[in-house]
Amino acid sequence: MVMKWQTSKRVLAITFLILAAGLFWYFANLLSPVNPSGQAPDVLVHIAPSSSTAQIAKTLQQQGMIRSAAAFRLYARCQGLDNQVKAGYYMLNASMSTAEILNLLVQGKTAGKSFTIPEGYTLKQITERLAAKGFIREQLFKDLLKNGQFKYSFIKDLPPGENRLEGYLFPETYTIPIDSDEKYIINIMLAGMDRQIKELKLADKAKELNLTLHQAVTIASMIEREARVERDRPLISSVIHNRLKAGMKLQIDATVEYALGERREKIYYKDLEVASPYNTYQHYGLPPGPIASPGRASLLAAVNPAQTNYFYYVAKPDGSHAFAVTYAEHNANKIKYLK
Repeated sequence: MVMKWQTSKRVLAITFLILAAGLFWYFANLLSPVNPSGQAPDVLVHIAPSSSTAQIAKTLQQQGMIRSAAAFRLYARCQGLDNQVKAGYYMLNASMSTAEILNLLVQGKTAGKSFTIPEGYTLKQITERLAAKGFIREQLFKDLLKNGQFKYSFIKDLPPGENRLEGYLFPETYTIPIDSDEKYIINIMLAGMDRQIKELKLADKAKELNLTLHQAVTIASMIEREARVERDRPLISSVIHNRLKAGMKLQIDATVEYALGERREKIYYKDLEVASPYNTYQHYGLPPGPIASPGRASLLAAVNPAQTNYFYYVAKPDGSHAFAVTYAEHNANKIKYLK
């Protein structure tokens, strides 16, 4: 009897181990990728705010991202991640395991999209680029540029109007959540400018030059539109500062282009007659505000002009500039380079 009892115990133990192994394999299989080939297409999945783990699991199973909603819920509970998923849009793939998907959702690694704003772009160009990519509703974007409320202190005293934020949407590459709206996009670019202002101590350096921050950004925008090579930026800045101190008109072609509303390969004498406060051939001092979005190098050059006696410059065929102290030297440079 004892021997039979021991044999039965061994059989039961083996049977239990087999069942346990079977259940483990079955559960592991339920957590494995739906399509392990690695060739499944990406799928955009929306996790709504305040969704329960059960609702999330059902959504994932319906979209073919997981094998079993029940297994997902049980795994999340075992990992202590129940109700830890963050809302948003996620780019998922059926070749991902349940563990990989849950980890992504808990970390909040939402799907993103990217856009690049080149240095020297105007608000008009920025708007057109974002609209062409389908990232914004153009009219709403324009309305926000004109009247939108944003938290940054440098906006507070900007002149009102459709050009209010000209020069303040910092040009760089941005990656944003896929469901970003127009206000979020403007805000993230303003945050980019805020970062530059703080890192470069732009307001303090402008004050040392008896300039407001707005004036410094305006100078930076002109440098951005005029300079083609890095070494010219502080030199062009010196010309602008020297002419302002001397009470001379700035006579910068880029401001005329801005007044005309388009870029030109060449500025003609008739273009210099355009009636606009931005036309620095007609008006003394700085234009009312920036004429484009300056990059970091131009912002830095605006408040760190080279120490020169230059009052003039002319573009060379290679994109660099020839600088001159006197008008006679400037005329000689024009004869030499403007063929």
